[in-house]
Amino acid sequence: MERKEFAARVRRAPVVCDGAMGTALYAKGVMVNRCFDELNLSNPELVQSVHRDYLAVGVDIIETNTYGANRIKLGVHGFSDRVHEVNEKGATIAREAIEAESRTGWVAGSIGPLGKPIAPIGTISEVYARETFREQADGLVAGGADLLILETFSDLREIEQAILAVRAVSREIPVIAQMTFGEDGSTPLGANPELVARKLSALDIDAIGANCSVGPELMLRVVERLATATTLPLSVQPNAGLPELVDGRVIYLSSPEYLAHYALRFLEAGAVILGGCCGTNPSHVGAMVGTVRSRDPRPAPIEMELGSAERLEKAPVPRRDKSRLANALGRKFVIAVEMDPPKGADAGLLLEKAQWLKDSEVDFLNIGDGARASARMSALSFAALLEQRVGVETILHYQCRDRNLIGIQSDLLGALALGLKNILAVTGDPPRLGDYPYATPVFDVDAVGLVKVLSRLNQGLDLAANPLGPALPFHIGVGVNPGATDFDEEMRKFERKVDAGAEYCLTQPVFEPRFLERFLDAAKSFDIPVVVGLLPLVSSRNAEFLHNEVPGMAVPDAVRQRLQRAVTVEQAQDVGVEMARDALHQAKALAAGAYVMPPFNRFEIAIEVVKDIT
Repeated sequence: MERKEFAARVRRAPVVCDGAMGTALYAKGVMVNRCFDELNLSNPELVQSVHRDYLAVGVDIIETNTYGANRIKLGVHGFSDRVHEVNEKGATIAREAIEAESRTGWVAGSIGPLGKPIAPIGTISEVYARETFREQADGLVAGGADLLILETFSDLREIEQAILAVRAVSREIPVIAQMTFGEDGSTPLGANPELVARKLSALDIDAIGANCSVGPELMLRVVERLATATTLPLSVQPNAGLPELVDGRVIYLSSPEYLAHYALRFLEAGAVILGGCCGTNPSHVGAMVGTVRSRDPRPAPIEMELGSAERLEKAPVPRRDKSRLANALGRKFVIAVEMDPPKGADAGLLLEKAQWLKDSEVDFLNIGDGARASARMSALSFAALLEQRVGVETILHYQCRDRNLIGIQSDLLGALALGLKNILAVTGDPPRLGDYPYATPVFDVDAVGLVKVLSRLNQGLDLAANPLGPALPFHIGVGVNPGATDFDEEMRKFERKVDAGAEYCLTQPVFEPRFLERFLDAAKSFDIPVVVGLLPLVSSRNAEFLHNEVPGMAVPDAVRQRLQRAVTVEQAQDVGVEMARDALHQAKALAAGAYVMPPFNRFEIAIEVVKDIT
């Protein structure tokens, strides 16, 4: 296909691209440790079945199964010498699927980032990157791709090398260049949509877009901003929200109806190429096709090995002597507020907010650690600043993503030396959900394993059974989701955490009393204090985003409808505060405490929720 033909077609009417390939292959039983791209050679029938599923719902474009088919990513699996073959076959399979369905359609060759950052952040030179991308593009063009989609790029310099490589292969093939954006509306390396649009518009491409990382609500804002800075056609391929683990499988939360609703909004924002990314399937994309056609009617974790040396018997520190929180739980209803570390190195403003919260009789501050795989000030350092400068006791979230077993033990010993005793053991979000999808996750242990590490330290031993001195006073907490999609599996995980040594738990936000009551009833036998999570909703849009795009956040229909009836921003906020206060009173009768997660760092809302609670 020539570039003029592509430009004329997207000017005439919007087109719909397919959804996730990896999600579909995973759903068909392919394990995540397989090389998905190599399936083009070893199981082309399976790959073609995914293409045909998407074609059956009416898409205009299908992407090849080649997102990671470059020499670096294929090399991890031992296929670095088969780059051209994998890419050429990927394009051929897609073309054969269109012919098998007796359809017209375009084959888009998918090219993703290298998987390792280029210099100066990484060690890969621009010349090597360009050669690597050219090798992949050669195979796709040889296989008959109609256009190329460069997708999920984080670095403007890297996508520029990909564009230069493609243009060295073909001057006439249409190219769609898509970047990935985080929650703050910028790429992982800090480029805002306006800058991305200006930079990419100056290169030799045919459309600009955004894909992956976030769900429809956040991506809509990105598209709206891209539209202000370019005249090129716009493409958009959001994730189906964020994933949740159910029965050992990754499940995405956004419904097809939700994607269809946002498809209309994408069109209104100026997008002319729509599709899906991670978590989307033919149902999601089919719903988007329906929306587009209504505007354009046409025919159709690991187990730890603990040291075996003989243990030195040490009397454990009694739980109530470990910290103020440990002493308070069960004796009074405790109130905490969640506070994320600052994005920069200056904590001054948040320290002032913390002092205000303390003066407003908030008992504890709950400190997040790298939530949504974002880079912020170290949670450990920030918690130490709060305790030392404000005098407020903290509950430090500590996650396993970024540290191996050596680093974990070193961090925890350092935290205790700084006076941090309340530790909430969490697994952590994988890098692909955040600003640095190419970052290497560690995950030597999950939350259960981390609890075991803490319990071992509380015995005065490290994991190799080396004595560390006296028994240590870590107060060990864990998270739990009363509204989990698979409640039985959630309770099994919770039981493993308690068996490993958990002493208290914090719940995900609870919007329906029946979920909390069900959990508390099931957790009676564990006999550990429960601190209930509360998240005041501030708008209907806020509620819909949480319900459709964030794991563990099931917002009941009645709650969302109540917010929809609010006429003004102030009324919506008042409704959210009122509902959170009602939930707080219910929690007070059932649990040991509550913690408030103020939306968008609006701590005044947290104060409104907890004031005069006696």
